[in-house]
Amino acid sequence: MNQTARIIAEVKKAVNGKDRVLVWVLTVLLAGGHVLLEDIPGVGKTTLALAFSRALGLSYGRVQFTPDVLPSDITGYSVFEKESGQMRYQPGAVMCNMFLADELNRATSRTQSALLEAMEEGQVTVDGISHVIPQPFFVIATQNPTGAAGTQLLPDSQMDRFTARLSLGYPAREDEREMVLARQKENPLQSVKEIVTKQTLVQMQQDASAVYIKTELVDYIVALIAATRTHPMILRGASPRATLSVTSMAKAVAYVQGRDYVVPKDIQAVYVQTVAHRLLLAPEADAKQVLAESILEQILQNVPAPRL
Repeated sequence: MNQTARIIAEVKKAVNGKDRVLVWVLTVLLAGGHVLLEDIPGVGKTTLALAFSRALGLSYGRVQFTPDVLPSDITGYSVFEKESGQMRYQPGAVMCNMFLADELNRATSRTQSALLEAMEEGQVTVDGISHVIPQPFFVIATQNPTGAAGTQLLPDSQMDRFTARLSLGYPAREDEREMVLARQKENPLQSVKEIVTKQTLVQMQQDASAVYIKTELVDYIVALIAATRTHPMILRGASPRATLSVTSMAKAVAYVQGRDYVVPKDIQAVYVQTVAHRLLLAPEADAKQVLAESILEQILQNVPAPRL
């Protein structure tokens, strides 16, 4: 059993019946990205994040976002030290390896924007001074479905920084039964052990980044992204950041499958989940209840894949 399979097997001790989502989350982490989990409360999003942090040997930070959470709660703040006569930086919750932003869409726009610099550049700036976040650094954010009580839409700039948007969904009956039985003695999270160190995870990220991708496949990714910018049902297509995300995700998928090169099916496997949340659909798409995912599936069928 390779390292990625061992990590998934360890996380499964705490998360029942969501193997596909677990593989997706690990793939995003290996790609150096961030995950947005959109689902109703209580389906195990926090448990998933905690289990991954334990299995990967990562320091963990969590903030339950509410309207009264301040940006300084996330980034940290400066305090005056009377003894030295200087300002001292007090680290915020984001100074960790894995940060869980729970119910991010309940916070104010100002607080949400406190995460932008951290997610893009791996640092925060407080009083004009930049502070580097420990590496590796991942954000797993959760949001309640749009329209739920006390929620608001995440800004486009925030959505574009998430590599993929996933959903856990309700468990199957058998999985829910196993979940109840497993918690009769102890919390399964306590049994999750560290499988790899932070240093090993960084090396795995570097190995995934080094996976070879042919120029023809880069052209294929560019063509798929360009198709979102001309589709009549899409008001605003995917950004160049989406192009980079699809590329890094395709490499990570190849790495997880034990290959050191990308093939077209790797790109096709990640395209929808990596791009859908970044699109702004035209009013007629909303009127006809056409989903971004179905439009992207159509684009995959219409844009020919290269024959290698």
